[in-house]
Parts: sequence; C-alpha cells; structure tokens
Amino acid sequence: MHSNPNILVALTLVAGLATGYQGAYAQLRHYPAKPIRIVTTEPGGGSDAAVRIMQSALSGALGQPLVVDNRGVLGADVVARAQPDGYTILSYGSTIWISPLLRAHVAYDVLRDFAPITLGTTSPGVIVVHPSLSVKSVKDLIALAKSRPGEFNYASGSTGSGAHLTGELFKVLAGVNIVRIAFKGSGPGLVALIAGEVQMSFPNAGTVAAHMKSGKVRALAVTTLHQSALTPGLPTAVESGLPGFVSTTPFGYFAPAGTPPDIIGRLHKEIAGTLRRPEVTERLLGIGMEVVANTPREFAAFIKSEVALWGKVIKNAGIRED
Repeated sequence: MHSNPNILVALTLVAGLATGYQGAYAQLRHYPAKPIRIVTTEPGGGSDAAVRIMQSALSGALGQPLVVDNRGVLGADVVARAQPDGYTILSYGSTIWISPLLRAHVAYDVLRDFAPITLGTTSPGVIVVHPSLSVKSVKDLIALAKSRPGEFNYASGSTGSGAHLTGELFKVLAGVNIVRIAFKGSGPGLVALIAGEVQMSFPNAGTVAAHMKSGKVRALAVTTLHQSALTPGLPTAVESGLPGFVSTTPFGYFAPAGTPPDIIGRLHKEIAGTLRRPEVTERLLGIGMEVVANTPREFAAFIKSEVALWGKVIKNAGIRED
C-alpha cells in the first residue's frame, strides 16, 4: 500500500498550522505573563504624568507590573522597533505625528509602524488675552486684530508646539495678521503675557486656569468642539463665531505594528477601563486632562484627521523645525 505524497504534505501543513495556532493561542491566553514596559515622555511631561496616575490601577487590571520608561523624543523610535508582543507600548502626544510634518527625516511612520490602542486624554486649549486689551469675545478680538494688522503678538513655545500651530490656525481661520513671539516653553510665554509683553496666547487650560481665575489674563473661548468641564461657562471658539477652530493636546497609547489583534483588544479594554475609573478621571482632570478612551479604529481616524489638518497649516505657513 503506497501513501499519497500530496496527502502527506497536506497533513504536515495542517499539523504545522495547528501547532502554530496552539502556540499563538497559548500566548494570548496567558498574556500578559511578564511586566509591561510603557515608553513615554521625559519625567514630568504630560503623558508621563498621566501614566503615573493610572499606573497602579492598570497594573492591577493586567495582573503585571508596569515599568515606566522615560525616553522623551526617542520613545517613538524605541517602540517602532520593539517586538510586537504586547510587552512594549508607547504613551505619547501629537509630537509623534507632528514631527514628520516638520522634519524631512523621521525614522518611523506613525500610520505604518504603530497599532493605535486608544486616544487616552485630551487637554483643551484656551484663547486668552492680556486684560488691557479692550475685547470681551473672540469676535471682538478678530475685529480689533483686523483693524490693526501686524500690531498684535501672540506667545508661542518652540516651533511646531501646540501654541504655535494653534496660533497659525487662528490666523488662517480668522483672517488676521498677528505676529508670533517664540519662547522656550509655555511657562515663559505665559509670564510674558501676564506682563503685557504679548497681547494673546493659546495655552492649555490646565496651565493657565489659576491666572484666569485671578484676572491676570482674560479667557475668551475654549478650543474644544464642546464646552469643557475644565473651563465651566466658557464658550467654544466655534460657538463664538470661528467655525473649524478646534485644537487640543492629545495623549494616546500605541503598540508596535503587527501586535496581535487580541492583545490590542486586551490592552484597550484595560487601559480604557482604567481611564474611566472615577478616581483616575478625577485626578487627570486635576492636571488639565479630559478622558476620551476611544476605540483603536476611532483613534486611527483621529490621527489621520490631525495629520491632514496640521499638515495643511504647516505647509501654508511654511513652518520647519528649528
């Protein structure tokens, strides 16, 4: 009796597939089986602060220790090259998709090299002016700026920072000519605004909230699509007559591209669930962050919309990184 070689090959293939499937199933069934590394910003950065707020609760949900690895701007490169096994993930802000729009040579492609897990939080921005400026609304500000083109300055951080890009978006949508004054970070820019050295700025609500309450700056609008719990009663820029003016500081979670969908699903479930825990949400709100915790697909769509919006702003303004 002779065996059919084709049948033997087919049986060998089936056995190999079954073994591979069993191995993958075992990996997923026991995931996570060791500590998970979360690569993030430098110590004290926004994403680092958010990770540390949720670290204990997320570790409990996953049943493994979470190791926070502060890599700063190198973080995206580290995770893009990591094994796609769910044991190295990235927590970072819009820098990872803005940087390729500002620089010619970036080692990664955010849409190719990462698997989005969730948009964790966003921080709303606000349009603020020095109290000496005789404006009470966004419409007033636009009218005044149009009547005196080139006479008003806005404070900005480094090239490509949130305040810089938001200021350029404001110029386009409002049709005004205001002049950017660059500072080494948002802090010095805020000091200059309070001192009256510049007339306006577009900082995060969390960084300027105390000065809004004290009257050292006047807030005209929040830059979110809907009114924010961080700025109760403050209208949005859209409500104030500036359609399309939406700008926030987002922080999201990513795995390396090729991470199995079931692992992405587990990470999404635990990260989103942790973010929605009332005590975590409250602490994040305390540092100026509002929880989003959307799906991987929604996060991917958000990134694409951000790249399209800011890519156009950067190109139109001719911005290149210093």
